[in-house]
Amino acid sequence: MATYGLIEYDQASPEVRAVYDDIMATRNTDWINNFWKAIAHDPVTLKRTWESIKEIMRPGALDPLTKEMIYVAVSATNGCGYCVASHTASARKAGMTQEMFAELMAVAGMANETNRLANGYQVETDERFRTS
Repeated sequence: MATYGLIEYDQASPEVRAVYDDIMATRNTDWINNFWKAIAHDPVTLKRTWESIKEIMRPGALDPLTKEMIYVAVSATNGCGYCVASHTASARKAGMTQEMFAELMAVAGMANETNRLANGYQVETDERFRTS
């Protein structure tokens, strides 16, 4: 259960409803997920977070599937089960297969392992990496 509960559309203030409406229009959906409903207790944070996500996840140099898969990997690394579920669903809609997900988790897991090893051993960065 969310710390302060969820703000449903029919209980939302006009400024929260405006963000909810934009989320639904942008995502071409008829519902608001619990993440947005939970942070709607702070309309400023709700709007700022939505505007940032909308900007970052819009089409750009990276395709939508790549962006969603990066989001899944980082969410798994940070231990956010909610975000893993949400962005895995979005990645599937964008074309991610079960095999792609398995490889993504393998890469993220390996990166975490080698990152911790490099940090633990306090490995200095090779100069060649800086000049290539």
